[in-house]
Amino acid sequence: MRKFARYFPKYLRIDNFCLIIIIMSNNLDLKKGLDIPLKGVAAQKVVKTVDPGIVALKPTDFKGLVPRLLVKEGDPVLAGSPVFADKQNPQILFTSPVSGVVEQVVRGEKRKLLAVLVKADGKKESVDFGTKVPANADAVKELLLNTGLWGALIQRPYGVMADPALKPKAIFISSFSTAPLAADTDFVLGDALADIQAGVNALGKLTDGGVHFSVNKAVYSSTPFHKVENVISHVVSGKHPAGNVGVQISHIAPIRKGETVWTVSLLMVAAIGHVINTGKLDLTRKVAVTGPAAADPAYVVALPGTPVKEITSVSEGVRVIGGDVLTGETLGADGYLGFFDNQITLLREGTERELLGWAKPFRPKVHSSSWCYFSWLTPGKKYDMDTNLHGGPRAFVETKCFEDVTPMDIFPIYLIKACLAGDIEKMEKFGIYEVLPEDLALCDYVDPSKNDIQAIISKGIDLMIKEMA
Repeated sequence: MRKFARYFPKYLRIDNFCLIIIIMSNNLDLKKGLDIPLKGVAAQKVVKTVDPGIVALKPTDFKGLVPRLLVKEGDPVLAGSPVFADKQNPQILFTSPVSGVVEQVVRGEKRKLLAVLVKADGKKESVDFGTKVPANADAVKELLLNTGLWGALIQRPYGVMADPALKPKAIFISSFSTAPLAADTDFVLGDALADIQAGVNALGKLTDGGVHFSVNKAVYSSTPFHKVENVISHVVSGKHPAGNVGVQISHIAPIRKGETVWTVSLLMVAAIGHVINTGKLDLTRKVAVTGPAAADPAYVVALPGTPVKEITSVSEGVRVIGGDVLTGETLGADGYLGFFDNQITLLREGTERELLGWAKPFRPKVHSSSWCYFSWLTPGKKYDMDTNLHGGPRAFVETKCFEDVTPMDIFPIYLIKACLAGDIEKMEKFGIYEVLPEDLALCDYVDPSKNDIQAIISKGIDLMIKEMA
């Protein structure tokens, strides 16, 4: 048996003279989920390139970060110059995406650091990090820590920044997104295959469990990402949230208590590879401007931290969301693009009240996930949705709706109630280690009780961090 195991190390393990067969499916066909038919998908064209006058670095983009400021107003910086660090891990640096001068340090209550504004000089000068390919894990860590890209590594459970002192069980990357109106990764990053490969090669040195790389089955034959090497490939199909890396992890290698995995977005993998290939930090990306309230849904080339008003015009009565409508953050017309964002969604504020509301027998302009109305007769129709909840929070109604949109081996309703009760034992039992709020975002959409499910899960995770630290 040991000889046989030597030839198939990925599938066999010998423990105490027992043969354990590890079955790892490379094809995931997820049946549960829901694609929200929202108007405003971005056309595959770039309408402009933004050279921002001001760029904002926001510590609030990184969960678990306690920032320590390294610059003061008036200091000159280059792209790649440290601006602030993590107090708990001072070696984790966060760097400027542009060259220029520190214009303003923005603080909130109790002098909490909210943002550092850098006035760009237009010269695009960068720190030279060298083009040498990192030879081992220590060299990869040093590069990521110095360039400010360590913050791109997200640690599960809990979705916090990765701890440099740990070695993860594996690293997971999803090459596509199924979120509403999400940016098309083939269009955004299809020409960055060399950078993605360099990033994958480097990340593979940080773990003994390999880099798991998921590709969308619907575009497998046309996407360039199936050419990525030195990865454990998975072909995934299904409705949203099939593209969520957390859902993929739950089917490939579920996270148990005491285990750690890291995830990296494909956008950040390309940024890591670009530093390795060129020695320069470049976070420029194609940002999808989407949503029913977008005048011309298309792509804009911009940097993270770019002011929203330089990316797109915003009318009065429109909500600006950094990311998708399910998991994004409200930015406001005076806000700045987030570090991880490559999408902006524009939605009308739904302030009007509807006469009779749910009692109407026929509502052709309203989408229903539960066949309450006749939207199921027009499956290809896209809807001009707004932010109106059509009701307020109330007691939980026990239905099967949460399970129908959660393609994970958990009981969402019991996990949610355990988080509400602050019961750590039950939270562990029902899967708190496997989820982030984004993985249950669809529960917000289908919940007849109008509860903020993601906020409940987030509070549960915060409690786990506090009590289990």
